[in-house]
Amino acid sequence: MEFERRCWAEVDLGALRHNFELVRRAADGAAVIAVVKADAYGHGDAAVARLLEGEGADGFAVSGFEEAMRLRRAGVEAPILILGYTGAENAAALSENNITQTVFSSEYAQELSDAACAAGVTVRIHIKLDTGMSRIGFDAVGNADTVAAVESVCRLPGLHAAGIFTHFAVADSTLADDVSFTHAQYARMCAAVDELSDRGVTFETVHCCNSAGTFAYPEFHRDAVRPGIILYGENPSAEVTLPGLRSAMRLKCCVSMVKELPAGRCISYGRTFESSRPMRVATLTVGYADGYPRAMSNRGIVEICGKPARVLGRVCMDQMMVDVTDIPEAAAGDAATVFGGDVSDSVETLAHTAGTIPYEILCSIGRRVPRVYLDGGREVDMVNYLRGV
Repeated sequence: MEFERRCWAEVDLGALRHNFELVRRAADGAAVIAVVKADAYGHGDAAVARLLEGEGADGFAVSGFEEAMRLRRAGVEAPILILGYTGAENAAALSENNITQTVFSSEYAQELSDAACAAGVTVRIHIKLDTGMSRIGFDAVGNADTVAAVESVCRLPGLHAAGIFTHFAVADSTLADDVSFTHAQYARMCAAVDELSDRGVTFETVHCCNSAGTFAYPEFHRDAVRPGIILYGENPSAEVTLPGLRSAMRLKCCVSMVKELPAGRCISYGRTFESSRPMRVATLTVGYADGYPRAMSNRGIVEICGKPARVLGRVCMDQMMVDVTDIPEAAAGDAATVFGGDVSDSVETLAHTAGTIPYEILCSIGRRVPRVYLDGGREVDMVNYLRGV
């Protein structure tokens, strides 16, 4: 497959299928709404959604309207739920494209209802309950007016309230207090749903389980689960893990130059590394603009010729240097695995060392990095954002 092999991300379609099957088993009959927001956590939303739709995903969740429309333009036909805000002016497009919109306040619901009525359409919505995340949603933490407010929203013209959901804040923690908090969130959601039912307001779909909740709290599945990070082979946290996951992404780049440096030579910006002995140093065609964290300066481990090579000095925007003193065969033109290889840092290790989480590492892979899709080890497809293909 022809593309400039400067820096690219390999996405293993077999790993995505494998992880989806693990999730489907864990869901145990609940519908699987695959979360493909943020370009499918950096893996390429259109390609991932088409694959998972073929594997039997019941629907998809995205962050906003443009992400939803991108999936529709890619030919994805399964239901799509927007988890965040969409301007009410898009009511007609939401209806025409069978996109479900999250409604999180009475004010927003009224705006959407007015726009839908003006356009002569009906918009499918899911009600968002805030049970303790304190982000968006109708306040279900001790607010006696919440159920009445939700009931009023569900009766607005131009809206069809098809679902209701909440989002867990600490389902990825095993601390006793956090477990209690998750149980409290679930109880608050159930209480609201039950009271709404008593008022004659029912829903086709009730859901609350994110990646961690999908397998840590099977008793909370209700009608659907919303797996995200586990689809891509990474665990929600070090405490809550799903055995058998396979990382779907490897970041690769090229060795552009190898040079011999004497002792006492400083490397990269800020002179944070100085050689204490003669060294062979390789320059790699990857940097923080591609998504490799600058926090890995002097800390990261990449793979060249099947051997580990340590990052030397500060990671630059487009390049970085590594130690290949003990890899005499390393030469310009070699491919290097930046993360996800046999001896390089894993996504989890990289995130831990950089002081962040795997989510951020994957979502940070830049738009100038082509996504190359492998099936059975063979390159079968590619997304190159800079070329618009």
